[in-house]
Amino acid sequence: MNKEWQIPDYEITEIKPKHSKYCVCIPVINEGERILGQLDRIKPFLDMVDVLLLDGGSTDGSTDITKLKERGVRTLLVKIGQGKLSAQLRMGYAYALEQGYEGTITVDGNGKDNVDAIPKFIQALEDGWDMVQGSRYIAGGQAINTPKLRHFAVRLIHAPVVSKVAGFRYTDTTNGYRAYSKRYLCDDRVQPFREIFNTYELLAYLSVRAPQLAFKTKEVPVTRAYPKKGKIPTKISFIKGNSDLLRILGDLILHKYDPEQGSKS
Repeated sequence: MNKEWQIPDYEITEIKPKHSKYCVCIPVINEGERILGQLDRIKPFLDMVDVLLLDGGSTDGSTDITKLKERGVRTLLVKIGQGKLSAQLRMGYAYALEQGYEGTITVDGNGKDNVDAIPKFIQALEDGWDMVQGSRYIAGGQAINTPKLRHFAVRLIHAPVVSKVAGFRYTDTTNGYRAYSKRYLCDDRVQPFREIFNTYELLAYLSVRAPQLAFKTKEVPVTRAYPKKGKIPTKISFIKGNSDLLRILGDLILHKYDPEQGSKS
């Protein structure tokens, strides 16, 4: 591991050997049957990708090694250090790069996303794209039962602001379904392995930084489906989570996450 990378402490359980150029990183914490069902749906694509589960400290039994082995998971990483989603992602991406993967695909572990889009991301990486954002709002994509407040927040606030800062027109910027090339994550001008990325900052930053540095960026159509009724599967709380997203947008506008800004402080 690069000595300058800031990675939370974590435990590694390798269930089977590496066999693919690409991996799917799935951040989870207490996703229960949602993640187990999602892993079952990923099984048909295990000849194309390795699955890495990035656990933030689940206590519901869903990350039991026997269950994961049955579903073809390659590695379970359990974060024991500080941090939330971005810390889980730093942990997973660092491990993926150490293992020699040429690209990483990230998808939430709450079962909302269509994992049959995985081949689209792989093909984009194979074709030389560096930042591949999944979007439910472009041709071929589907937004099913999206809560109205979330729909309008993405379409009218988050996507326009991120697009303006990035210099690239995104349509679905809060969507965690995306892929990154190894060359993008390893570029010295990017430096994703910093403790400043703790909650949702890293996803927004990587969306912005790629077009800014002229890395090849595109969107691919995906489906994101929310349940018709019942609790919305999300870790973004209505007040604290959304206020964090607004704070991050402000920091993006001020370029606070740029490595050169950190070197000046």
